[in-house]
Amino acid sequence: MTDVRSRLDLLEPELPLGGPIDFLRLIWAVDHALQRRSKSMAATIGITGPQRLVIRIIGRFPSIHAKQLADILHLHPSSLTAVLKRLERRGLVRRWPDGRDRRRWLLGLTRQGQTLNRDTPGTIEAAVQRTLKTTAPRDVDGARVVLSTLARELLDGRRGVNSQTATGRTVGAFRKRRPAGPIDAVTTTLASRR
Repeated sequence: MTDVRSRLDLLEPELPLGGPIDFLRLIWAVDHALQRRSKSMAATIGITGPQRLVIRIIGRFPSIHAKQLADILHLHPSSLTAVLKRLERRGLVRRWPDGRDRRRWLLGLTRQGQTLNRDTPGTIEAAVQRTLKTTAPRDVDGARVVLSTLARELLDGRRGVNSQTATGRTVGAFRKRRPAGPIDAVTTTLASRR
């Protein structure tokens, strides 16, 4: 159980950690809280946080392609396959081949899956909704920029051209950054299909 002091420590650590370390400490706190809430969700509503996110996205975009869903979630398709198989075995998600391209799979929710596709107290999504309601839009936009930039930085592995490694070796040019990201392209594509 978390006491009031440890909740306040999220903002003010006991020791001065400095910019990047202090920010990383907050990210770890969010990651830990996500994992705990996900386990709690599994015990109370029968699905984890990632499984619920898959259900909510499929519910929002019926007949979404599995590849589109993987792109939205920033997952490798094989990682998504494992999640989808678990949800299929539980009778929450169904998939079928695309009539136009039999190599591609379309996804939808079963009737039982639809029952989980609604606002539910105690979920990660509910906590995010409460947080967004009480946070200024400017601050939400700023957080979105910082988190997106950090995600790209972590995925790219390095920043800048001809920077030096920890051993002092110079490394060459890096991959170009993707434009807006796959979620924007998929959302635009799905919106135009409606």
